[in-house]
Amino acid sequence: DANRQISEYKFKLSKAEQDITTLEQNIGRLQGQVARYKNAAENAEKVEDELKAEKRKLQRELRTALDKIEEMEMTNSNLMKRLEKMKANRTALLSQQ
Repeated sequence: DANRQISEYKFKLSKAEQDITTLEQNIGRLQGQVARYKNAAENAEKVEDELKAEKRKLQRELRTALDKIEEMEMTNSNLMKRLEKMKANRTALLSQQ
């Protein structure tokens, strides 16, 4: 009976050691996954920061371009008014002669 118990305990010990080995392998695999996910998250944050900076730069460029367009439209409008005045003056001068 004692030999049976000893062999039963040896079997349980062997099984427990196998379980420990399996769990240690799982821990190693999971730690590797955590490291990869952490790396991926850091890279994603870096890319996000770069994209945000690029977006701010493009928005500044857009505002600058829109300001230039507005300025050019005002200049164009002023020039068109001057041209109309000059045409009106020329017409008036021609009609007086």
